[in-house]
Amino acid sequence: MEIWVNPACSKCRSAVSELDAAGAEYTVRRYLEEPPTVGELEAVLERLGLEPWDIARTGEAVAKEIGLRDVPKDAEHRGEWLRLMSENPKLVQRPIITASDSTTVVGRDPESVRRVIEAERDGARP
Repeated sequence: MEIWVNPACSKCRSAVSELDAAGAEYTVRRYLEEPPTVGELEAVLERLGLEPWDIARTGEAVAKEIGLRDVPKDAEHRGEWLRLMSENPKLVQRPIITASDSTTVVGRDPESVRRVIEAERDGARP
């Protein structure tokens, strides 16, 4: 299991605490230091069943600076959203947790974190 975190984020710290309490094994990726590539974002979005604008933090100052809110939310501009998010990882919603069976959640609430923990446990059963 892997979790993309910003250590300064309270939701990330809560998700890590829940993973620890469940005894889950996971790898931490500090995605601000090691930004996701466009390909990694595409893979996460496919597993989530979402579009880039669904997981974009448009309230961030950088979103205003680069004009993200003005980029249309459509298939023609999807690549631009992905590029901007990869170049500006603060724009990516957090934490994102992926279980070994590819179940992926944006773990901003305890229910989502539990869902990925259960998927990891189910995937580990013989």
